[in-house]
Amino acid sequence: MQRSSSGASGPLGSLAVFMASRDGNDSSLLEMAYEVGAQIAERGIELVYGGGGSGLMGAVSRGALDRRGRVYGVIPSFMVEREWGRTGEPGLEMHVVDTMHQRKAMMTARADAFLVLPGGLGTLEEMFEVWTWQTLGLHAKPLGLLNPDGFWDPLVAMLDRIAGTGFMSRELVDALVVDADLPTVIEGLQRRALER
Repeated sequence: MQRSSSGASGPLGSLAVFMASRDGNDSSLLEMAYEVGAQIAERGIELVYGGGGSGLMGAVSRGALDRRGRVYGVIPSFMVEREWGRTGEPGLEMHVVDTMHQRKAMMTARADAFLVLPGGLGTLEEMFEVWTWQTLGLHAKPLGLLNPDGFWDPLVAMLDRIAGTGFMSRELVDALVVDADLPTVIEGLQRRALER
């Protein structure tokens, strides 16, 4: 049986989730984020995330913790000083690091796959960095986009256009798991994890 990065058996013992640290303008996205955390915990998958306590980040971690899930947070010290992090809760293993790069490196090392929820610049930067690392052969972990109400459709269209111009491979775009339904995305990530 395959052993995951977190030590659990199965293809997805841990899942890094990248998302907004803000609430945004649509409260349904906060509810969706909470449900993502809850479903991750119910599946016995460890949530790996950026350690924040607000926005979609806070909602995902709260959903997982409310279901007694395992949550592995990584947060830079400057964010702790600004009291942006979640602390001292059962099921939460929090790591404080010096830099944003260390944060992403720890999350990438811990995770068996990556899931991207709606977010802004930080979310996009995290997604593109782990995807770039994948293309460079630094890891073979799958990447998925949860696409509520077509949130990521413009990005996917742009990626299709880039692939059409020959600046990235079609296989790379086709390897993304994109769907509005969380179970479909998780099952797609599990399949891709077994293929690596």
